[in-house]
Amino acid sequence: MLGWLRQLKRQRQAEPAAAAVSGTAPARADMDALLRQLEWTVLRRLDGALQGDHRSLFRGAGLDLADLREYQPHDDVRHIDWNVTARLQVPHVREHQEDREVSAWFLLDMTGSMGFGSQGQSKRALMLSFVGVMAQMLMRRGNRVGALILTGEASSPIRHVPARMGRRHLLHLMDTVKRVPLQASHHETALGTWLHQAQSLLKRRSQVFVLSDFLSEPGWEQALSALARRHDGIAVRLSDPLETKLPAAGLMWLEDAESGEQLLLDTSDPAFRQRYADLALAREEAFHAALTQAGMDGLAIATDEDLALAVRQFVALRKRRSLHA
Repeated sequence: MLGWLRQLKRQRQAEPAAAAVSGTAPARADMDALLRQLEWTVLRRLDGALQGDHRSLFRGAGLDLADLREYQPHDDVRHIDWNVTARLQVPHVREHQEDREVSAWFLLDMTGSMGFGSQGQSKRALMLSFVGVMAQMLMRRGNRVGALILTGEASSPIRHVPARMGRRHLLHLMDTVKRVPLQASHHETALGTWLHQAQSLLKRRSQVFVLSDFLSEPGWEQALSALARRHDGIAVRLSDPLETKLPAAGLMWLEDAESGEQLLLDTSDPAFRQRYADLALAREEAFHAALTQAGMDGLAIATDEDLALAVRQFVALRKRRSLHA
């Protein structure tokens, strides 16, 4: 519950960084400079990470029949060929030729809590870097990329960037994300409602990245499961170290970035810091339980972590799972 609290005493120092993230009129040149920086600092370290079989990252979603084989315990029952099963009296599943032009969608939570950052960058800035890196990796393999952005705005709660290809399109996508302003009004994030709406907008099976801190009203777990049943989903949880562990810094005013609730807490109390850490651990366990229930892969990245290392570990995980699929 306390993981979403913001340090008020750091708010003034954080405001310039937050303004740089949201921006009122960011130039396309700024996004191009960011992409070039990511290419030099992250992508060049990831060269070869996605080489090899296309199935290393994507699950088959094509329509062309490639083979029939006996059912295995890990197979999806939706792929059972009932006519062949009835004829041979042994369950058989269809294997399809994979569609190499799968559209990839980034579902981006840009609500108030994503503006927090204590390590030199906010969760919003980390999200933008992840999108820039992953989108370029995907487009190199011929995949279109698009975005559905949860803005938290009453007038336009979801912004839609169609799935297309090319560097110019990626610059437009990132510029659109960067232009989403930090919310001045306070309201709690409803991820469940957003995920249900996103599913209704995604007509074809796609690769879906859900990027959020998952600090939301209860109920998003069911929506995530529904999304995973139709799409190859990956939940990317963005966090900050202060959301899991508080320093012993004495009395602090803390504020929930979304509800506006303020509390004066004594962080010098070891018992309080332990309760805070226990709540963070419980939230972590609940998140992983939700992913297991949904059958969805997850990736956790903190604002003080190496983005290239996190992406490389994730790709290695997908490859290992592909070998056992």
